[in-house]
Amino acid sequence: MAHFGVLGPLAVESPPGRWLALRGDHQRTLLAVLLLHAGRPVHVDVLVEALWPGGPPKSHASNLHTYLSRLREKIDGLRIEHEPLGYRLRVEPDELDLLVFRSAVAEAQQAGDAVEASRHYRRALAQWRGPVLAGLHVPRLDADVARLESERLAVFEDCVDAELAAGRHGELIGELQAVAGEHPLRERPAAQLMTALHRAGRQGDALEVYRRLRATLVDELGVEPGAEARRVHAAVLRGEDPVPRLPPPVWPVCQLPPDIGDFTGRDAELAELTGVLGSGAGVPVAVLSGEPGAGKSTLAVRAAHRLRARFPDGQLYVPLADRDVGDVLADLLRALGVPGPAVPDDVRARAAVFRGRLTDRRVLVVLDDAVDPEHVRTLLPGTPGCAVLVTSRRRLSGLAGAHRLALGPLSGADATELLNRLAGTRAAREGADAERIVAACARLPLALRIAGSRLAIRPHLRLAELADRLEDEVRRLDELTVSDLAVRSSIALSYEGLRPPARRAFRLLGRCRLADLPAWAVTTLVGDPAADEAVEELVEASLLEAHGVDRTGEGRYRMHDLVRLYAAEGPPEEGGADTVLAATFALADAAAARLPRTVPMPAMAHEPLAQPLPDALVARLLGRPDEWFAAERANLVRLIGSLGTREALLLLDKLGVYLYLHGHYADLRAAYETVLATADDRRRAVLAEAHLALLQHARGQYEEAAASYRECAKELESHGDRRTHAWVSANLAHCLIGLGRAEEALQTAAEARELFTVDGQPEAPGVRAAESAALLRLGRVAEARDVDRAACASARETGDPRQIGTALHEFAWSSLLTGDHAEAAAAIAESVDLLRETVARSALAKSLRTLGAISAATGSRDRATAAFEEARGIARELDERPRELSCTRAIAASWVGEGRAAQAIPVLRACLDEFREMGGKAATGLTWFVLHRAHAAVGDEAAASEAAAEAARLADPRDASAAAVRRVLFALTEPA
Repeated sequence: MAHFGVLGPLAVESPPGRWLALRGDHQRTLLAVLLLHAGRPVHVDVLVEALWPGGPPKSHASNLHTYLSRLREKIDGLRIEHEPLGYRLRVEPDELDLLVFRSAVAEAQQAGDAVEASRHYRRALAQWRGPVLAGLHVPRLDADVARLESERLAVFEDCVDAELAAGRHGELIGELQAVAGEHPLRERPAAQLMTALHRAGRQGDALEVYRRLRATLVDELGVEPGAEARRVHAAVLRGEDPVPRLPPPVWPVCQLPPDIGDFTGRDAELAELTGVLGSGAGVPVAVLSGEPGAGKSTLAVRAAHRLRARFPDGQLYVPLADRDVGDVLADLLRALGVPGPAVPDDVRARAAVFRGRLTDRRVLVVLDDAVDPEHVRTLLPGTPGCAVLVTSRRRLSGLAGAHRLALGPLSGADATELLNRLAGTRAAREGADAERIVAACARLPLALRIAGSRLAIRPHLRLAELADRLEDEVRRLDELTVSDLAVRSSIALSYEGLRPPARRAFRLLGRCRLADLPAWAVTTLVGDPAADEAVEELVEASLLEAHGVDRTGEGRYRMHDLVRLYAAEGPPEEGGADTVLAATFALADAAAARLPRTVPMPAMAHEPLAQPLPDALVARLLGRPDEWFAAERANLVRLIGSLGTREALLLLDKLGVYLYLHGHYADLRAAYETVLATADDRRRAVLAEAHLALLQHARGQYEEAAASYRECAKELESHGDRRTHAWVSANLAHCLIGLGRAEEALQTAAEARELFTVDGQPEAPGVRAAESAALLRLGRVAEARDVDRAACASARETGDPRQIGTALHEFAWSSLLTGDHAEAAAAIAESVDLLRETVARSALAKSLRTLGAISAATGSRDRATAAFEEARGIARELDERPRELSCTRAIAASWVGEGRAAQAIPVLRACLDEFREMGGKAATGLTWFVLHRAHAAVGDEAAASEAAAEAARLADPRDASAAAVRRVLFALTEPA
């Protein structure tokens, strides 16, 4: 391996220990040019100009190749690579004195103290054996040589600064006198010489140096000495040390604020932070971001205290809010033992000294409330062993390589625990009101701390009273203030850092009361070409949360409640709210049209809804309408409360298609109750009441539902709304069947059919189903089967798998009752298969239940119990309690047959209680029948006799359906 020298006469050592003499100026010049540009490509024109400064010969190209070849032959292992436009000499850092020089200088600048720095500087200066390329004059390299000489002189001066700071001065005087004599106009070595002479007790000589410097500058340049030379001169006149010696740094240094005693929760976040920062790999950087009031600084301090043992040299805590990074660095350097006069003026120099002081130390740096990624980069340590924890209201996306942790609200349990700790035991006693306070505080630690402090300092303030105040959105932010803590001011700090377009977007989004928003709605609402940039700024500032992509492929954004309240306080802005609302209505209308309508109520008539969104976007959003409704469900339910009665009913009519299909009855009930409470028109209010009756019916509240249906029917008749009246009558007919009033149900179904006929509307499928069920209850099985057969034919004409599957279910049941088991089994199998391919989960559960019954009746016990289990699971998901109970009863009956009657009895008792409460006479009697079989199986004759008597009392001899179910249950209770 060859070694080269350019910091003095050109030298080549190849192999080690043998100095090689190159003969011929051309070879030496060529090598010198390549060495001064080592590792970088050198253009052929530069080489030619260096070799032939007076102009190249015609054969210069071949001559250049010859010289290169001779160099490769002469110097073992010389690596000269051909580049597209020139040549590059490859050398390792320790093979060239110039690279060794620069590497040692870099180590000096990173050094932890002055003594170590001077050692590296001296090693760098020792590489110089004389003037650059002494004895070889290459005009093309004159500028490079001059730059290197200036670089050496600057390094010498840096070395002297370090040695003066370390207390060395006696051995420097001779060197400095030589340099000052060689460079009489250079002020820095003159000032350094004054310092060294002054420390050596030679004050007069020091003042003479200044006199000569000033005279030379005035005579030759006509200027006075600069500020530094004048400062040193003044210090000498006063008898002070111009450069105080650096005291050794005192380690460890701990600047952390105290950890708070009532810190609550955040176990997962603490584990993540301590794991990342304590990994020991490189210089890990963790950025803890989140909305105002999320507790970022508190969590950072807790994590830093936990990590103290892993960083034994210290923990630095740096508040960055509204501070200049240069001032921050100055404070840090003073904390690390650098006296004020020795703190460099330049920010980059301060950063270099800071990194140097932390070299090979194990220090944790906590940067609190950072705003600018560049400020964070300036404060990063340079060597492994250190770690950095940053808190910021912004995500600091420009900080490459950082581990990011977004801090959200506390969990519900942790938020309640924090309030209990702050407010005392009464918060635990008044749990319901405490939960209201937690919800109003959005589970944010700052808000909870304020609420808890208010309760603590006012023992007589009832939790209910504070909860009432906080639930008033108009005054909530006013209430969340105590002493110097205020949620409003915390959010204001983030808001004030926004640019005008982002501020406008923030105010617009704050007035939108939806739970979260898809990306298209955000950009439409802002209605500005720069909307994307404004939204990105809000996300970066943690004032808006981007929380993934929904199933339609649309990004989602959420603004937390307290931030939204602050945003809504600003002046109103003109935006695209009306466009968003119109687009949402049109999307809901189109999505509902693509789903099967299973709501047993008529669709509302309305004019076609115009869609303001681009066709391509609409096609993507509604590619799977079920998933669009799933993504927007919470928004649409919340929107109902802000609309007028007609608009609310229209939107609910569309949304209800999805909600009813999937059994989201709680959402339906809440939405229709909201409409009813704010209805401005009795005609529209009765529509809400009719839907609420339907929901009572689905929950098995038959008596209440029947009464509601009757009241609605009267009002609809008086309003002349025969269409809705017909649907309500059909629903009432089904409800009456559940109550065991078959004759009345049959009459009501006939009235519904007549209403449909008079109104000229297509008859609802539910009318025939009600007629069939009533006929079966009355023992008119053949008539019921004819009705079901006709319904099947009509359904097959539609080609709709849901309608066909539903009709086949009715036909399968009436076929079973006529004794045609084969046709019943085929029909129910086809029904289940068809319905599995649809989203009609309620209809599937009903067919599965009937599949279980037919399987039990035909001796397929295992298939029956599997079907009942699956049907019960779906009914439970949909909160269809009557169907869930009937499946549970059948499963309990199978336990009796399996010898587990004792286990079945308490389950059957629970079913009995609920069926009684619902008012279902047939269902109650059938449950007594199974209880009779269970008690008999365990040998409890008294209980069995009582159950049998109750079952007989409730039995209707005409009810063919109940008789069929009794046979099914009997088969299940028989020994397996």
